[in-house]
Amino acid sequence: MSKLRVNAFSISIDGYGAGPDQSLENPLGVGGMALHRWVLDTRTFRRMHGDGAGPGADEGRRGVDDDLAVRSFENVGAWILGRNMFAPSRGPWPDDGWKGWWGENPVYHVPVFVLTHHARPPLEMQGGTTFHFVTEGIHAALDRAKEAAGGKDVRLGGGVATVREYLAAGLVDEVHLAISPVLLGRGEHLLAGLDTAALGYRCTEHVATERAMHVVLTR
Repeated sequence: MSKLRVNAFSISIDGYGAGPDQSLENPLGVGGMALHRWVLDTRTFRRMHGDGAGPGADEGRRGVDDDLAVRSFENVGAWILGRNMFAPSRGPWPDDGWKGWWGENPVYHVPVFVLTHHARPPLEMQGGTTFHFVTEGIHAALDRAKEAAGGKDVRLGGGVATVREYLAAGLVDEVHLAISPVLLGRGEHLLAGLDTAALGYRCTEHVATERAMHVVLTR
């Protein structure tokens, strides 16, 4: 049965999934990039982004962090993203040619459903990624993503507000958090005000590495 999963979602020790003052220059907010240090030099990340791919180059770090990065892409047939995960703009879509943060060949390689209040035609990219823009809300996006996934799981990519909305609605089946040894102090808090125990979550896995504490919550 298809699941809705949050995987490899980085948060700070004090619970923030993004820093304050998000902008084109700081898409993860001020200090937010530090949350992702656990994955940036892994073999999986470097392969996905073309780093270290040349002969004799460092292919990247292996181990638990890399294993969990690999697992985050397994059996994924579609993604759901909030608008901020696709573009820095707000309001009606500007005619600026923006096609996402990842270039012509995004990392997804499956259909991606972007939540927005402003309609626009689907955007087909290289590598099998097509962005579909959903204006009817989180349930409609999930229904469409599950249909597109064809029995595989749907991965919920964020950002923080989008994950919170799906969690509060009881729609997320599994959450993998990578708790980075970083304090942000401000920003977007992932779990504040959410009674995860009452929502039915329990910790089913946890493992620590030098760069993160990985926790899996399952309903």
